[in-house]
Amino acid sequence: MFNPVDNSNNYKWGVFYYNVEDNRIIVPKRARFAGFTINLGHRMIHIIVPAILIVIFLLLKK
Repeated sequence: MFNPVDNSNNYKWGVFYYNVEDNRIIVPKRARFAGFTINLGHRMIHIIVPAILIVIFLLLKK
């Protein structure tokens, strides 16, 4: 089976992993030793990323 992370068509601008058919939010990077990245095509990312940014903003505002 072909791993969708290895498919270059699932990357925007060659950097950002975007695959709406992949149910994983956190996926391994193409270079497995480099760690993990997020799937920007997952619908929950549109909630998670803004929430994290708001928390960071509120913490830095103090």
